[in-house]
Amino acid sequence: MKKLLKSLSILLMLTFILGSFSACTNKQQQGTTEKSKKIGVVISTLNNPFFVTMKEGAEKKAKELGYEVVVLDSQNDASKERSNVEDLVQQGIAVLVINPTDSDAVANSISVAKDKNIPVITVDRAANGVDVACHIASDNVAGGKLAGEFILETLGGKAKIVELQGIPGASATRDRGKGFHEAVDGKEGVKVVASQAADFDRQKGLNVMENIIQATPDFDAVFAHNDEMALGAVKALTAANKKAVVVGFDGTADATAAVQNGEMAATIAQQPDLMGSYAVENAVKLIKGESVEKQIPVALKVIKK
Repeated sequence: MKKLLKSLSILLMLTFILGSFSACTNKQQQGTTEKSKKIGVVISTLNNPFFVTMKEGAEKKAKELGYEVVVLDSQNDASKERSNVEDLVQQGIAVLVINPTDSDAVANSISVAKDKNIPVITVDRAANGVDVACHIASDNVAGGKLAGEFILETLGGKAKIVELQGIPGASATRDRGKGFHEAVDGKEGVKVVASQAADFDRQKGLNVMENIIQATPDFDAVFAHNDEMALGAVKALTAANKKAVVVGFDGTADATAAVQNGEMAATIAQQPDLMGSYAVENAVKLIKGESVEKQIPVALKVIKK
């Protein structure tokens, strides 16, 4: 009888251990499934309508496909960007989508994800010196060239132009500037009279434009590397009662309205909602083990009155 009770006791204990192990395994499997449905999105700044639209495009596509996105704002700070990536890695994301604050500095942030074998997609701005699964962006060189050509066409081939640059080091800054200078440099009767950074920021665009109006008042056109700076420039020009052809870049709602009411001449329109959507779409492909294109272009167009 004692032997029988002992055997039953051992059997019950084994059953309990196996049950606990099975429950633990199930929980682990559920956790893995949950992680595999989570996409981390790190945005350079959400204090800019362009990137807010990008975020909304990503969230909409994720909802449509049944995946979770966690969006964090780097506030244009490379160290904040890195801590955001570290946070998302801790949360167990399956893919990192990142819109870099700076194309060089972002390599440090991306390495955090790559060390954990998490694939990375860059959006709008590229990452220098590090390989990523996919890069989604408009052709910023072509867009800058479109802006320069539009200014020359509007002013009959002769122009004195102010250039408001974006954040130094950002690929969008370099590429938009490159395309713009391809269109205007070396042309007879065309001169870039001032070229200064205003960091893609509306208030800085206003401040820099005010300084240029004081220091170099003889110009008839402004090309801003984004719409926020262009809108800041418009405000400075209006306050100084000075007229100039102003061309921005991004195609935001505020800039499109400014074009329609005549404050801006044009904006080179990107489609940030599509960028966000494509990013999530391709993140899901990576989660499913499918291949993705290394470079995915998003079409540009000139919005004018």
